[in-house]
Amino acid sequence: MTEQTDPRDDYEHHGGFPVYEPVKARPNYGRLVETFRRLQDLMVSTNPPDEVVDRAIEQTEALVGLLAEHAVPEGRSPAGFNVDLPGRGSALLLPWTIEKYGPDGVRERGVFRRYHLGGNGAAHGGTLPLLFDDLFGMVIHANGRPIARTAYLHVDYRRITPIETELVVDGWVDRVDGRKAFCKAELRDVDGNLLADCEALMVQLLPGQP
Repeated sequence: MTEQTDPRDDYEHHGGFPVYEPVKARPNYGRLVETFRRLQDLMVSTNPPDEVVDRAIEQTEALVGLLAEHAVPEGRSPAGFNVDLPGRGSALLLPWTIEKYGPDGVRERGVFRRYHLGGNGAAHGGTLPLLFDDLFGMVIHANGRPIARTAYLHVDYRRITPIETELVVDGWVDRVDGRKAFCKAELRDVDGNLLADCEALMVQLLPGQP
């Protein structure tokens, strides 16, 4: 009979996933990311005349050129590494802030912005799986387990999730079976109403597995 080992005993095992040293953001990096998010909000909520569109194109192309000179490989940008910034400083992630982080779970608080609008004041349904999937990655890390990939993600939409309204999401490891960690999460408004919940299977990477 093969002896079973707890993956938490091998926390530093990352399969074939690179081990990155977190890159600390410069003092004004958070302002840069927030400015970009504000631009995203405006992109989906304005109808400018042609002359404004032309000026916006020129200025945006100039910004692209400025930032392109400082492109770096994966793992060398501060985006995604800074837990003190909303969305950890990543423009991809929902700009939520971490309130609780530990072996018993992770809690975040934030809003779905105008950029995340699906229709009629509700967050786009596809943005909720993004919130949950990123949360589960942190849940695995906070639980002391090695890096895992998402095997499946099941979301139940219980109520309309509003934009521009403060919400809270909690996630935790529900049970463990070897390399498999079964996780759960709940998204609620500040009054405690359940808006959506999620179940996911996170599987620890094997040696050399990307």
